[in-house]
Amino acid sequence: MFRHNMQAEFPRSAAAQWLVLTFLAGSVNAGGFVAYGRFVTHMTGFATLAGVGAARGAPAEALAALSVPGFFVAGVMAAAWLTARRKRAGLAPRYAATMLLVGACLAVVAIGGSFKAFGPFGGAFDPQHTFGALALLCLASGLQNAAVTTSSGATVRTTHLTGVTTDLGIGLVELIAFRGSPRERAVIWRNCRHRLATIFAFALGSTLGGALFLRVGYPGFFLPAAIAFYAALVARRKPGTVVAESRTGVPVAPSPTKE
Repeated sequence: MFRHNMQAEFPRSAAAQWLVLTFLAGSVNAGGFVAYGRFVTHMTGFATLAGVGAARGAPAEALAALSVPGFFVAGVMAAAWLTARRKRAGLAPRYAATMLLVGACLAVVAIGGSFKAFGPFGGAFDPQHTFGALALLCLASGLQNAAVTTSSGATVRTTHLTGVTTDLGIGLVELIAFRGSPRERAVIWRNCRHRLATIFAFALGSTLGGALFLRVGYPGFFLPAAIAFYAALVARRKPGTVVAESRTGVPVAPSPTKE
């Protein structure tokens, strides 16, 4: 899950684990939308919401929409501190701790929402009551996105599909027009298949998660929280490897890590 990238060979188990994290993100995104009418695993829409809120003369709504992405950035920075910073220093990255934080954020939303700390589930957007839950969901998404990005050398995305679909389109054209060796074409086709599976996994997470949230409300966040805790357990059993790179950027033999 946190030891491979798509530019080199990776086992099916790693691909399956990436898809599990994508399923997690799809369910969280569905939960944010069903609960508050907001997508939380990617930041594209928040600037638009801020502009619309300002145009409507609702400064509190605009400010809330504009400030929530800051928690996504905070999640990214926290994950980078635990992973990317340590990799650069030759230390073992702490992916397990990062995913524990993801699970904790989601569990807090599930528990707090069940005790009416974040307003009614499925109610109108209310910055006064829903801001905390949105912030935690964005924080969790930023943590996961940065952890997978760091571990895969920015070749795998699990919390949004914009880059995945772009890479898929490029890969399909390469399959049609590229006249490389059979091995190179096999790698391109493998990556295209994985990107198609990523889109499906995100959609499946959104579908099943959406059905769950519509049925049980806030406790539905226990599902993605459990997946995050599972990912932490996997990372704990198989810690990340610091991979050295040649001057051309091609991964070479793993370098030893130190605690």
